[in-house]
Amino acid sequence: MTRNRVRLSGGADWQTDFRRRTTGRAPHSAMEIATVRRMLNHTLTELKRAIDRHSVAVAADLYALAWQQAAGAPPSETRQQRALLQSYKEILGSRRWRETERPQASSAPPSVTSPPDRTAAPPPRTTRADQAKKQKPVWTSEQQNQPKKTLSPGARRTARPAPAATATKRPSHPAQPALLDTARLYEIATGLRPLLEETAKAGATTSWPLIRKRLPGLPRLHLDDESVILWLVDEDRQEGEPLLAALVTTGNRQMHPRFPVIAEQLGLSCGTNTADQQTTWSYEVLSVHQHWRHRRR
Repeated sequence: MTRNRVRLSGGADWQTDFRRRTTGRAPHSAMEIATVRRMLNHTLTELKRAIDRHSVAVAADLYALAWQQAAGAPPSETRQQRALLQSYKEILGSRRWRETERPQASSAPPSVTSPPDRTAAPPPRTTRADQAKKQKPVWTSEQQNQPKKTLSPGARRTARPAPAATATKRPSHPAQPALLDTARLYEIATGLRPLLEETAKAGATTSWPLIRKRLPGLPRLHLDDESVILWLVDEDRQEGEPLLAALVTTGNRQMHPRFPVIAEQLGLSCGTNTADQQTTWSYEVLSVHQHWRHRRR
């Protein structure tokens, strides 16, 4: 039983790290969540002022700070603030904003570099005679008295080192990207959820390659980051909603190997063997399609 689950989930190491990065954090009290909201609302107010003043650099810094603050609370506690951040993201990525960014970047004061010290004397030039003196070998009396060794023609041929055998290069697997920080994961999850909702309304499934085509600028993610992002998407769901993570499948539209562990962390038990996990996943996909079918588009 356990062997099938480990094979599907990809091993126990990533599961331990996944639990640590999701529910392994310290619980947030009501006071801590209220503090995060207050700080985040203040940052959003300053970000709106910077956008109105077309202060490109200030707006970029405040936008990054807002996501860092939003990551200090569960996604379900900052739903409105993150939706507002998404609207600001569209403004900061618009063509009009980029046209405003260019003149401000060109008018920024250039970095001051200290000129070279011309009063310092240049280094002395080395002549050919000096180079010959440096390259002339120095013989000791012991080396001069030693007889010269002569090698026969056959020995000269055998004395040459044999060429090293070239090792066959094995095709290297692409390295996993570096893990992203929590603020960046929150930002990606916030933009991914509307896409998965549209996929559910269409009664379809998707995959990470298709998601990258639908979300321009989405980098190639580490497998562990993909799992955490799906957990964040469904942590933001309303009570009683099925898991949108079930719609992210493999290339052949089969259950994603990491879905059982993600679902377990969200309170949905998938069983311990392959058959139970497949059945639970199929039912969850059907539930997602039925839940979002009659929602407004």
